[in-house]
Amino acid sequence: MRAKRKRPASAARILVIDVGGTHVKARVGAHGTIQEFASGPRMGPARMLRRLRKLIRGLDYDVVSIGYPGVVFHGRIAGEPHNLAKGWVGYDFARAFGKPVRVTNDAAMQAIGSYRGGRMLFLGLGTGLGATLIIDGVVEPTEVGHMPYKRGRTFEDYVGERGRQRRGNEKWRKAVTHVIDALKTAFEADYVVLGGGNAARMKKLPPDVRLGDNRNAFVGGLRLWRQGTGRLTLAAARRHRKR
Repeated sequence: MRAKRKRPASAARILVIDVGGTHVKARVGAHGTIQEFASGPRMGPARMLRRLRKLIRGLDYDVVSIGYPGVVFHGRIAGEPHNLAKGWVGYDFARAFGKPVRVTNDAAMQAIGSYRGGRMLFLGLGTGLGATLIIDGVVEPTEVGHMPYKRGRTFEDYVGERGRQRRGNEKWRKAVTHVIDALKTAFEADYVVLGGGNAARMKKLPPDVRLGDNRNAFVGGLRLWRQGTGRLTLAAARRHRKR
């Protein structure tokens, strides 16, 4: 009897999980139905998996991509999240799923799905602030959101959801515009993509800034399995560098 050929990762059925501070979303493949449930400060990885298994029962998948709202180093969770329960560091997702798993920062996953070439800075405006830089296909997640910004507060304190609620929409928008300008200059980015649930609250965007789409996180989750030699492989990347 001929042995069953192993499905190549690029052609695999990929379960993509986008873990956020308020919701967890999941989808199988490029066109599956997006399933979601509430997360929050009491949700750890085991609790998430219990809820997730109920939603995806009966769905077939070969590999898993996880976007995690915290520090990920060399594909491993390296720090507990700020807006979820503890227990994520050292959790064996591959064993829990019984499938190969790739983990990246959640902002990085959406950034990967939003990338069109060149030097891109992705800023995720949600519960906190996620920031990822991609330079010519090389992905570099950052923890800029938790760095000091001004008046003893972090970037996230100003442009995250708590900052918006504390200061109101008008001052929040001004802070976001200032942060975009500061980080775009610091990272020498060709363009900036704004993602996250609060990105749509921006009424006017600065030059070389565009709105992303939260569904790009699922595109990024698929692309994680098309990443070779440390670079993203894009079907038709367009250069954004100014001439």
